[in-house]
Amino acid sequence: MPLIKSLCVYCGSARGREPGYVAAARELGRELGRRRIRLIYGGARIGMMGEVADATLGAGGEVIGIIPGHLQDTEVGHAGITELKVVESMHTRKKLMFDMSDAFAVLPGGFGTLDELFEIITWRMLKLHDKPIVVVNIDGYWNGFEELVDRVIDQGFAREASRQHFSVVNSIGRLFDLLAEPADSAVVEHPERI
Repeated sequence: MPLIKSLCVYCGSARGREPGYVAAARELGRELGRRRIRLIYGGARIGMMGEVADATLGAGGEVIGIIPGHLQDTEVGHAGITELKVVESMHTRKKLMFDMSDAFAVLPGGFGTLDELFEIITWRMLKLHDKPIVVVNIDGYWNGFEELVDRVIDQGFAREASRQHFSVVNSIGRLFDLLAEPADSAVVEHPERI
């Protein structure tokens, strides 16, 4: 997987209710460490973010966290990672995460994760980048997202080709399969259905 050296992971600062969410975060972190792919993430020590960071570190990987100063208390900045960058705003956080990453993986998360997911897809649609975006649909978490995308397209607010800007997979293994493919084939694959 020579092309992907840094993976941005969007996920929740909570753990969620299903044990599969945390298990997926840990599996992703272990694989990042094993494959020597640097983790770029939101910098929190708690929730899914903390799980993926700790697992990456535990597997010998490098972890760069980016957190706005006003979230240091709420999201609890992770002082034990390779580097924690404290920035002035959410906009700066998201831009720096984007700049430092070769691809994006989206695990279960809340409104912040939704914001990041829609923004990174929109940027791709506007031709601001061509980096792979992979939504990891653990235990059907992102089924509603897929239904919403279908509805937006069905109602004429987006073209059918909009689906080509991201992929949806149902396992961490499939995420790495896609990232190992040449860039253009990894990002134009239609979403997989569960």
